[in-house]
Amino acid sequence: MWKEQKNKLYRKFQFEDFSSAFAFMTRVGMAAEKMNHHPTWKNVYNVVEIWLNTHDAGDMVTKKDHLLAKKIDAIFEPPNTN
Repeated sequence: MWKEQKNKLYRKFQFEDFSSAFAFMTRVGMAAEKMNHHPTWKNVYNVVEIWLNTHDAGDMVTKKDHLLAKKIDAIFEPPNTN
């Protein structure tokens, strides 16, 4: 679930392993590049944290951020818990 805090959308994603997290980041990177809208993110092993805001709009959250967040949600595949 995305949270809006300090003029940013934030979400933490967890994966089974580093390879899954890295594959997710690659897909998100391609989607972001197509939109010319690039996230701030951090990756440690199987966890990816993403912050979104629009620099051209004074670092505020805009419709563009919400659109990218929806695209990121569509890319995310939660770890198999079975």
